[in-house]
Order: sequence, then structure tokens, then C-alpha cells
Amino acid sequence: MSETRPDLLARFRIAEITPRRIAEAIWRRAKEMSHAAAWASQGGVAARNRVRISRQHGSHVGERCFILGNGPSLRSMDLAPLSHEVTFGLNRIYLMFDRLPFHPTYYVCINELVLEQFAHEIRALSMPKFLNWNRRALFGPGDEVTLYLRLRLGLRDGFATDLCRPIFSGGTVTYAAIQIAYYMGFREVILIGVDHAYRDRGVPNTPAVRQQALDADHFHPDYFPKGSRWQPPDLLRSEIAYAAARRAFESDGRRILDATVAGHCPVFEKVAFESLFASERDRGSA
Repeated sequence: MSETRPDLLARFRIAEITPRRIAEAIWRRAKEMSHAAAWASQGGVAARNRVRISRQHGSHVGERCFILGNGPSLRSMDLAPLSHEVTFGLNRIYLMFDRLPFHPTYYVCINELVLEQFAHEIRALSMPKFLNWNRRALFGPGDEVTLYLRLRLGLRDGFATDLCRPIFSGGTVTYAAIQIAYYMGFREVILIGVDHAYRDRGVPNTPAVRQQALDADHFHPDYFPKGSRWQPPDLLRSEIAYAAARRAFESDGRRILDATVAGHCPVFEKVAFESLFASERDRGSA
């Protein structure tokens, strides 16, 4: 199985389909041509990148992992139990490093605005990083800890199971991390900090300048500081994509759990975060 695609096109709200958004979509696809050609190259940076990606295939078969979203609920959690778990940190998770007793095992960032504005911070991270191919010029040709993924542009999101081919955005970096986890072979993926609710609204996936002094939609008040550029989320698109991910995992005898505190995502089975470590506590007190 190389990929699965839902038969869903109705993820757009009519009021959000504006001439400006259509023009931006056309321009974005025009700019994609050079990146697509470079990705398809059989030599050079692209070929070396595919080799490095392929080494990750099946590297965690049968294990479980935690994907740390960036929602404000992270602030209310005791994340110490994750010190001995495989974890994925996303986007600006490093703003929480002073409160974490660990650094994530892997880092994922595919949002071009985040990569452009905070490249100097991301370059300083030492763990393996999965970044957007289209912004490789900011990070160099890649190496064993800098791997590039290419996003597929289209009206529908599916679920990619081969990272050497373009993956799907799903409107959120969390979705990219789920596809990476599948490729690596994790049998169980647990989401935390995926609050799936935003106070600051706007046209989904359309670049906008933050006007608020404090960012209440993420775990850190300066996650997207005032004056920075961001893209309001497309929660409907994410839900459709998440449903595709759930089907892909379950059809392969695997599962995705949502341990977000008071999370609003309706797609995945909910589980209490503390319950995931109950057996370890029981063994320690025996």
C-alpha cells in the first residue's frame, strides 16, 4: 500500500473560496514546478535525501510514540513520563525546552512561514529533523539529522505511507508527523497538545499578520508573536485528513489515540494521559 485517499472534496466552505484565495493557489502551484523537478532528480541532493529517508523505514516497528502538538493544554500537563518515550516535537516546541525534562526524539516542521521566520532557531536543534523540501535553501543540502519531505498539492488529502514520495499536508504539521510515524512502523501513536480549537480566526491557510500581543492559541505566549506571519488553521480539512489516518492505521492493525487534555478533535479514540503509564507505576510499587 503506497497511499490511501478519502473520496472527499467537500472540505471547502463556500464563503472561504475567494478570488484572492484562488489566485494564491494558482501562484503557489506555479512556484512549485521548480521544487517538483528538483525532487524528482535521480542524483544530487534529492537522491541522497531519499537514501536518508529510506533508512528510517521500519526503524520503530512495534513501538509506541507520542506526538506533541502545540496547543495551550501542554502547559497543564506533567510531561515527565515522556522522558523515556519516543517523541515528536513540532514547529516551535523548543520554546518549551526550559520546562521539559527531555528533548523530543524527532522534530517536524513543514510550514513554510515557520521555517522562514525561525530558521536560525530550527538549525540549532540537534535531533533528527524532518523539514519541508521547498525551504531546503535555508538549511543546506541535508545530512543524517536534516531530512526533507515534499508536500503534495491538491484539493484532496490522502494518507501517504512512503516518505520518499510526496506526503499530504492535512492542513497541520501533526498530520505530517503521523505519516512519518506510520513509515517508521510505530504500532501506536498518541497525540497530546492537539487542542483543535483556536480563538484567533481568519481565512484558513491564508497568510496573515498576528495582531494580538499574546498568543493564546499555543503553549507559549510568543509562539507567534505580534507582527509575525501565520496561517489560520483549517480544522475541517484536518478532521477529514485525520479520519484517513485513522483508517490507514486501523487497517494495518495499528492505532492512534488522543490523550490531549480537554481536546476538541472528534476523530480519534480518547484516552487519559496518566492511564498510559499505569502499568509502569504498578510494576514500580510491586
